[in-house]
Amino acid sequence: MTTGFVGLGAMGAHMARNLHRAGLLKGVWNRTAEKAAALATELPTKAYTDLAALAADCDVIIICVSADADVRSVVAALRPGLRSAATVIDCSTVSAATAREMHALLAKQGIGFLDCPVSGGVEGARLGTLAMMAGGEQSVFDRVRPVLEKLGKTIAYLGPSGAGQAAKATNQIMCAGIIQAVAEAMAFAKAEGLPLEKVIETLGQGAGSSWYFVNRAPFMAKGSFPAGFRVRLHDKDLRICRDMAAAHGAKLPVVESTLAEYARLIAGGHADEDISSIYLLKSLLFNSP
Repeated sequence: MTTGFVGLGAMGAHMARNLHRAGLLKGVWNRTAEKAAALATELPTKAYTDLAALAADCDVIIICVSADADVRSVVAALRPGLRSAATVIDCSTVSAATAREMHALLAKQGIGFLDCPVSGGVEGARLGTLAMMAGGEQSVFDRVRPVLEKLGKTIAYLGPSGAGQAAKATNQIMCAGIIQAVAEAMAFAKAEGLPLEKVIETLGQGAGSSWYFVNRAPFMAKGSFPAGFRVRLHDKDLRICRDMAAAHGAKLPVVESTLAEYARLIAGGHADEDISSIYLLKSLLFNSP
């Protein structure tokens, strides 16, 4: 299946590279055209400047952008060029309501749509080991699974349109609690004068370990937080979780406390750093930044 890729951020560029290695990538598009041109030269592939033209050349279009408005804008620009029986796969993290809206819109054209957000960080995108959670028609999922298998290691069909985004929201709530706990623990370990690298090596094998501890505690030990999952993006995701919970009449304490801490980080100029930078706030509990 010829595949086009839209959105070449930290995750998307690696995902496009994996599709190219698999011989599936027809071309790429990015809002900043220079980024698409640079990747097209690297691979090589074709850099499109018109989304409808990209759609016209592809059986499958994969989207990986930042927000609900971006997804709506991209889908609107793709629609005039989409082939009959094409499939649009949205790997962005947006609301389940937006996923259902795009699904209904494209269904009128006979176009398949999957909400298929991903988890696994930049590392998972680079290695092709992402966890992918899909919502939409089972038949559409089955048809494009060979494409998804070039991007992820764990690929799950979770139900009708919106189910993938609901699962991703569940994941983002977990990430909020885990990164807070890891940062608090690392700040405690530092205050106790422990050798942080040895703590990570040892506890990484223990019952309290997690992906975030193994992969992000080293950032905390070094006091450097290169963007993997940016604070401003997780902040956006948690606002989606807050709204979805509110529809059930619920308020989630982990989400609320994390949003409050992210507000402090963003105000302090850390919006584009990795969420492990929450360690900076936890260290202040011990008066030791």
